[in-house]
Formats: sequence, C-alpha cells, structure tokens
Amino acid sequence: MSEQELEIPERIPVIAVRDIVIFPHMVVPLFIKRDKSQKALNESLSSHRKILLLTQKDPEVEDPTPDDLYRVGTVAIISKMITLPDGTQRVLFQGLSRAKVKNIKTEGEFIEAEIEVVEESLGEYSEVEIEALKRSLKDSLQKTVELGKSLPPDFLIFVANIEDPAKLTDIIVSNLGIKTEEAQKILETLDPVERMKKVLEILGREIQLLEVQKKIMDETKERMEKMQREFFLRQQLQSIQKELGIGSELSEEIKEYREKLAQIKNMPREAREEVEKQISRLEKIPSESAEAGVIRTYIDWMLSLPWDKSTRDNLDIKRAKRILDEDHYDLEKVKERILEYLSVRKLAKKIKGPILCFVGPPGVGKTSLGKSIARALGRKFVRMSLGGVHDEAEIRGHRRTYVGALPGRIIQGIKQAGSNNPVFMLDEVDKIGADFRGDPSSALLEVLDPEQNFAFVDHYLGVPFDLSKVMFITTANVTHTIHPAFLDRMEIIYLPGYTEEEKVHIAKKFLIPKQMKENGIKPDMIQISDDALRRIISEYTREAGVRNLERQIASIMRKVARRWAEGKKRRVRITARNIQKFLGPPLIFKDEPLPEPKVGIATGVAWTPTGGTLLFVESTKMPGKGDIRLTGSLGDVLKESAIAALSFIKSRAEILGIDPEIFGKIDIHIHIPQGAIPKDGPSAGVAILTSLVSLFTDRPVRNDVAMTGEITLSGSVLPIGGLKEKILAAKRSKIHTFILPKKNMNEVEDLPNYVKQKMNLIPVEEVDEVLKIALLDEKRKRNNRKA
Repeated sequence: MSEQELEIPERIPVIAVRDIVIFPHMVVPLFIKRDKSQKALNESLSSHRKILLLTQKDPEVEDPTPDDLYRVGTVAIISKMITLPDGTQRVLFQGLSRAKVKNIKTEGEFIEAEIEVVEESLGEYSEVEIEALKRSLKDSLQKTVELGKSLPPDFLIFVANIEDPAKLTDIIVSNLGIKTEEAQKILETLDPVERMKKVLEILGREIQLLEVQKKIMDETKERMEKMQREFFLRQQLQSIQKELGIGSELSEEIKEYREKLAQIKNMPREAREEVEKQISRLEKIPSESAEAGVIRTYIDWMLSLPWDKSTRDNLDIKRAKRILDEDHYDLEKVKERILEYLSVRKLAKKIKGPILCFVGPPGVGKTSLGKSIARALGRKFVRMSLGGVHDEAEIRGHRRTYVGALPGRIIQGIKQAGSNNPVFMLDEVDKIGADFRGDPSSALLEVLDPEQNFAFVDHYLGVPFDLSKVMFITTANVTHTIHPAFLDRMEIIYLPGYTEEEKVHIAKKFLIPKQMKENGIKPDMIQISDDALRRIISEYTREAGVRNLERQIASIMRKVARRWAEGKKRRVRITARNIQKFLGPPLIFKDEPLPEPKVGIATGVAWTPTGGTLLFVESTKMPGKGDIRLTGSLGDVLKESAIAALSFIKSRAEILGIDPEIFGKIDIHIHIPQGAIPKDGPSAGVAILTSLVSLFTDRPVRNDVAMTGEITLSGSVLPIGGLKEKILAAKRSKIHTFILPKKNMNEVEDLPNYVKQKMNLIPVEEVDEVLKIALLDEKRKRNNRKA
C-alpha cells in the first residue's frame, strides 16, 4: 500500500462488531446490517476508506453507547464490498494498526471517534530475549498443529517467515479462536514483548488441552476398535449359528435390544452400563431358561422408559389463564398460584418444581384442576391414587429377586406418560396406610423432595432415575392424617366448598353441557331454570362440591332422553315446581331457624366435610346438686368448652344478674340435636355460653342471629376455622346476622361480594359483646310472655 493509503486520520467512523476482536494484519469478511454501521461504512468509502473496528462488551446490545464499547480497537482499511439482495453489505477488512479511543460520539447518524494510533516499539528488550520468544511461539504453534489443532493450510509456512514480533503475535492470536474477552486483553496489551508472553501462555494452555483431548480420542479409538472386533466376531458367530440352525431368534432379539439402546442418547452412564450388562448376560444363557424371561422383562422396562424424552412447556400465561378459566369457575387463589409458577418458569427457565397440595372436601375439582394444569403447560398427565396403599413396594418397586417383580407405581406412571416431565398427580395422600410392609409416606419423602429426587432409585431398576423435571401435585380431604415430614414438603392450597350461586354457575356452564353431551340431549330438547337448579342444590344435595349435583342433573337428562326416545318430542322445561316429577320428593330439608326467640336455645354453626350447617345448642335446668350432663355425640373438646362456659358464668354470676347459690341446687343438661352425628371442636363455645346465660337469666336468645367462636375463662372470644362455610350455612338458612371472632375478619375478604352485601357480620372480642347482641332485654321478654 502507498503511504497515502496507510495514513490514518484523527477522527474516523466506527463500526461496532460483536463476538469477534479484529487484530492488525488480519483480513476478515464481515456482514454489515445495522443502519449506523452502514452509514459509517459509506462515510469511510467517500473519503479515506479507513474505519475503526471496536468490539462490543455485550453482543446482545443493538444500539451501543460509549460504555458498551471497548476503548482499544483496530483501524482497518476497506478492501472489498458487496451488497447482498436483502440490503446486507459483505465487506472485506484488512487490519492496519491498533488505536486508542480518546473521545467517542454515538448519537449521530453513525458512530465517530477521535483516536490515537499506537506506535509499537520493542523498547529496551535484548535481541536474544526477543528471538527466544519468537522461536518459542513458532515451536508451540507447531506442536498444537501436531496435536490436531485445525489451522488454515500453509499457515505454519507463512508464520515461519514472519520476523516482526508484533505482527507475529497478532497473526497467531487471530487464528487461535480464543474467547472475545481474552482476545481483547491481548489487543489492549500495547507492549509487543508482553503480548508475546501472553500468547505463549495461551498456546501452552492449548497444548495441555490438546494432549488431554488426544488421550481421550486414543482411548475412544481403542474402545471402538474393540467394539468393531466384537461386532465382526458376533457376525461370524451368527453365521455359524445360522448354518447350524440355532440361536437365530436370540441373535435378532439381542441386535434389536442393542439398536434400541443406541437410539437413547441421554441415558445415564450407570443405567446404560447396567442394560449392556444384562444384554450380554441374555446373550450367554439359554433362551428357554426362566432367568432369560426375567432379564428380558428388565431390559424391556429399561428401554421403554423416557430417559431422554421431554415435552416442551407452553409458557403462554394468557393462554394458561384462559384454559384454567374454561375448566374451573372461581378458585381464584389456586389459579393465581399456578400462573405465578408458570411466570417464574418462563423467567427462570430451570426451577425446582413446587409440590402443590390441593386440600378440600370431595367434589370441589381437585383432580380436574391437575388435568387443567397439565393442559395449560402442554405436559402429559398421570394420576396415581394412594387411597388404601399400605405397601412401600408400591412406591419403590420390588427387588428383581421376587417372582413377578415390577417397578413401583411412580416409574410405571412415568412410562405411561412417555415423557420424563409429566404433571404427576398423587391423589388422596391423606388416606395412605402403614403396616408391617412399610410406610408408603416415608417412601414418598424422597420422591417429593427436589433436593433428592434427581436420583430416585427404584428397587426394581436398581439405577437412578431423574424425577426433578416432574411436576408433582397431591390432593387430600384433610391434612391432620398426613405424615408430618411428608406434609412439610408440600405447599398447601385450600379449596373451600362452593356457595349456592357458584354451584348454579358451575351447573349452567360446565355440568349441564357435559351431561347433555353424554346423554345425547340437544339444546332444543331441554330447558332448566335457575330456580330449579337452586332447588336441586338445596333439597337434593348436601355437599361442598358438585359431584352429587352432577348426578342429579344426569338423572334428569336420562328421563328427558327416555321421553324423546318414546316419541314425545316436545321441549322439556324443568322448573322449581315440576322438579319432583323428575327427582322425586326432596332428600334433604333445609336448616331452618327457630320460629321465635326461646330461652336456653342458641343458634350456632358447625363445619362439616360437606359444608356448613346450623347447630342448635339447647340447655335446661332441673333440681339437683350442681351436676352437668352433655349429650348429642359430643367430643372431648366440645365438652370442655361447655365446662369452661359454666365456669365463666359462675365467676361472673353477680355481674350477669344470677343468684350464685342457684348452682348448687340444680343440675344442668346441655344437648345438641342430631345425636347420631359426632361433633367436636371449640367453636361452639360462644353458643353454649349464650344458651346457659339465657337459661339462668330467663332472657330469650334471638332466633335471627347465628354465632361462632371459642371462649376462654376470662371471657375472650378466640378465632376458629371454616368461617366461610359457616357464614354460607347461616345465609342459606336466611339468618343474616352473624357473630364472629374479630381475629377472623381478615378471612371475610375471601367471601363473594353478594354474600358480604346481604350478611350483617358482627366481629366481637369479648363474651359481653355477644350477650348484648344475642339476648333480648327484659321488656322484650315480657312482651313475648304476654303474646
């Protein structure tokens, strides 16, 4: 090049390059796509054809700022340029010299920099030292090529004729293919001798890696030669067996097994070695022996498991929300938790899956919710019922020494799914048993622990299987029967029972269309009114879920189908008035409040697995010696609440207007009706105390007030559980005033708005507040007596 071509201006256009560092003397083609880079290129072509190539710190940045670019780059000259059909420019650059950036501007049409060209000198280094470094560089490069380093043809000859140390290091390092950060450090090393030492260090490291790689390749080659030799010997053996007419079927079977094994790419080394070992054993023993059958079954299981098969998660959050809303009404907290999991999965890519546990009464949609999660994720769904499972081998499998041994149900479910990351539902975990055959709950501890289940060992397989990609979901009706350590590994999500309005909505949107389809009913054949649905819900079913409601709807559909099949082709209208024609007389009678206020009878509420119900507490007194009798199939906790209530009344007798001497002259009998149903818990304490105070003061208890809460001897009202179900029970019975513990008020937010609007919820902290609200005054009592 002429001196004019080599002259470098102080201000020069800049092209930001990604994932590559350009060195002086380096000739490299680049594709220029960015608008700013193309304009910088045009500016350079219109003047001196020089351009500064600076490497980006982060290749993902599309519009780099000065902070995104390194401050040492290479001035290059544009040798050749071609514009491709899509507007991309392919440019051939030749590096000229290092340059330090003094000032850079990125705001204009193109990036422009004020630079200082680096003048390279050898300084005070001796010729002997420089010559030794040059020879070491060339010798190391020669050794890397001998060890298998791939470099351009005739590169060694070209390097051997270079005497300039600066040029020698730049040429070598530009062809080594090292990381961008390391290459930039070499470019920023302005002293040629120091640069030679750093490149020599990189070559030394490369030689070490190549030596290890060569050792591995030699071992692999030796192994391959051994396998090839065995293959030829096996082929000869097959030919001999074929001539003799023996072993052909076994040979084909062995060949098929080995082909299947070769197709599984990501099987763990330990598992692969075990399968190869069993195939070799099968090859050596008679095919008719009993042991051959056992080995075949084992190999079939190992080769059929999805070691390397995964489904790809669909992490579209809006789509997942739509699917969950389509399949389930309400359950907002549950849906929100599932969408949070998907969102974290989308951002974090790899997370240890949570173990969700859906707890709630039967029929509220726990199992179907698991199916919806699988559909939203695009994963396979596997359900395993644990109800009544007593044998630990059901989880971990049987050892192969047993006749008829099989893997546990976890591995069986994985095989059934055909992928190693299904949604795996463990149903009814609260009903697992334990006996002399082991505790299945303890076996499940490893399965559900993300810190351990990446290497779950089934007794039958005998090798680890990775369960960490599986999303486990469990369901239960209650939590107190679940093993504590097992419960600790799960995130509990409670699914409460549905309100009447929610059941009507679910019936219209889900249950009726489903049963119409299953029974062949078309929309013009039947019409069910909302009032009819409400009557079915209140008089024919008593449950927290909707399972029995669906059965009653199915019964109606069958009767309509029969009418049409008999030729009575008229649209059937189901109303509240004619529902008995289809379902018969009501099966359940509504809880109804007392017709009028009465002395000694308070209206409490109770929680049951099928929802809430009214609980009338009756008390009476009779001449005696101060004894107390409790009836109605009551548990110990409920009995203790009654004793605590009586003790409180005795301690406050004078304040309450009760003669203290009366307690030694009478016996008290407390009864809670529906004696066949066991009752327990502290939440009836408030109702019992109100009933007793009413009894002793002759003040009637309001019949339009329901109450719940645990009491203490000091008169405090403590929080209780199952509040939503209890409030709904009161509303269902047309009692709209409800006394509850003040500490339970935070749960009121979860109630539907239409319930909160119709109910007068009164929070209390002390028993005195309850008595003031629930008991009628003396004047009202006298009016009642006159009436």
